[in-house]
Amino acid sequence: MATMKAKVPNYLNLKLLILGTVLLFLILLLLRSNSSSPAPTSTSQSSQISPSNALPTTSCTKIPQSLANTIIHYATSNTTPQQTFKEISVTARVLEKKAPCNFLVFGLGRDSPMWTALNHGGRTVFLEEDMSWMETIQEKFPTLESYHVTYDTKVTQADDLLELRREPACTAVGEVKFSKCQLALKRLPSVFFEVEWDLIMVDAPTGWIPEAPGRMGAIYTAGMAARARIEGETDVFVHDVDRVVEDKFSKTFLCEGYLREQEGRLRHFTIPSHGTGSDRPFCP
Repeated sequence: MATMKAKVPNYLNLKLLILGTVLLFLILLLLRSNSSSPAPTSTSQSSQISPSNALPTTSCTKIPQSLANTIIHYATSNTTPQQTFKEISVTARVLEKKAPCNFLVFGLGRDSPMWTALNHGGRTVFLEEDMSWMETIQEKFPTLESYHVTYDTKVTQADDLLELRREPACTAVGEVKFSKCQLALKRLPSVFFEVEWDLIMVDAPTGWIPEAPGRMGAIYTAGMAARARIEGETDVFVHDVDRVVEDKFSKTFLCEGYLREQEGRLRHFTIPSHGTGSDRPFCP
């Protein structure tokens, strides 16, 4: 995630969104826990307690430490996520339906605890290019699951890499680690290949300067991982689509036919499985 940029507007709204969403989740969690508690069983008519004399029963559900830390962080921090209120809401609505689930995020930043909290009970994994930045975040949020990754592309190569859309090797569906397409990120941490991801957020690597790695490979790999899953579908989100690379590569490799929503600089695609027996074309 573009963690070193200036703060986005609507600071107060963003803070309220994060705190409100996490607190709402906690309330639902507590209500669910209380409603699932077994009712006491009466052994005999004579042993029943009359309603007027019955003692109130309560149950205490402890807030998970990760959620408590997230609430404290956003309640006391002056740093806000890079996405706007409306952009965050797009992903939050999907998480509301799918969580707990497997959520992969390209990029690690100060908004990472928010994504982990919104997917409470699921698995949220972050892939980060900057080792020193990752160590900084890990020191502050040690419970986040993050891995260091490297990229061998540059934004200056984007035009040539876009032409790979014409190559059969780059539209053949299969496991990414065996792909012969130059765009495939085959050296990602093993966790990427071991899990079927329900949501993938592409908000990294760096892509705003010519010598940066760019998000060409991340966008392509996210789309191919979605297609390669055995069944079901994957929601893929791409941020910063106001930039040329994110715009062209998301439309080309995630397909405009799979585009579900665009809010500000965020696009949301829903890509179905192209697994064994599927006759789906690369793009609908």
